[in-house]
Amino acid sequence: MGTKSSANGSVIDTPTVSQCLVRPSTSADMSHVTAIYTRFVTTSTATFEITAPGEVEMLKRRQAVLDRNLPYLVAELEGYIVGFCYASQFRPREGYRFTVEDSIYVRPDCIGHGVGKALLAELILQCQAKGCHSMVAFICGVNVSSVALHASLGFQQVGLLPEAGYKFGEWLRLMIMQRPL
Repeated sequence: MGTKSSANGSVIDTPTVSQCLVRPSTSADMSHVTAIYTRFVTTSTATFEITAPGEVEMLKRRQAVLDRNLPYLVAELEGYIVGFCYASQFRPREGYRFTVEDSIYVRPDCIGHGVGKALLAELILQCQAKGCHSMVAFICGVNVSSVALHASLGFQQVGLLPEAGYKFGEWLRLMIMQRPL
């Protein structure tokens, strides 16, 4: 508990809010990252992936991001990994080299508590420092919290593809958001 002075000068106890640490990921984090992502793959339309990749595949994907000198971050809260994000190359052709795509996943019980905003804000800063020019987000299905998160950090909707993917027996849209870096 923390302490706070009330209007009349008496001291009252207040809950201490834990700080979320955003840091570069390590290979040791990947079992937690894999668990977070698996839940999204198997229970949500936040990704069009149908079969959850295992930890070995997630390690390979992380390494591919790092090999391009792009950030792969995790959010740690009270010793637990509660979210992750990374930037990847938008498209493979050389002309797109200054545009990156963000991917971000936060444990469902931590959504709405600033974890996603801390992760994405740091990802933006690190991509700016690396000379990236633009960041895009592809938001699958109707994902109100992801749209709100991206909008809060300066992303604007630049496209919408209706019925872009199929998952859980329904056709899903793909919203495209972008922000300059």
